[in-house]
Amino acid sequence: MTKKIINLLILLPLGIILVIFCVANRQSVSLAFNPFRPEDQVLSLSAPLFVFLFIALIIGMFVGAAATWLGQGKHRKRARNEAKEAVRWQTEAGHHKSRAEEIAGQLPSR
Repeated sequence: MTKKIINLLILLPLGIILVIFCVANRQSVSLAFNPFRPEDQVLSLSAPLFVFLFIALIIGMFVGAAATWLGQGKHRKRARNEAKEAVRWQTEAGHHKSRAEEIAGQLPSR
């Protein structure tokens, strides 16, 4: 319940600010990919400014997520190796336990 309230308190104002930002920046701008002839229409795009900003934000989020994922690869590898080792130790402990029970069953009772 508190998570929903916190999300509402954060996301609602953020959404309102985002809508205001989009309305304020709807003028069309041109993005030129040819630095030597910016007036070249083949390598340029025209769209509202907020579209380019959203695209830059989305690309930045993907690049950041990829960098984080790649940077944490050594931790994921270590976790996999330790999980395999834990399974191996549990299997060995199970074998020792069954062997101890077998030996205890063979002992003469008092």
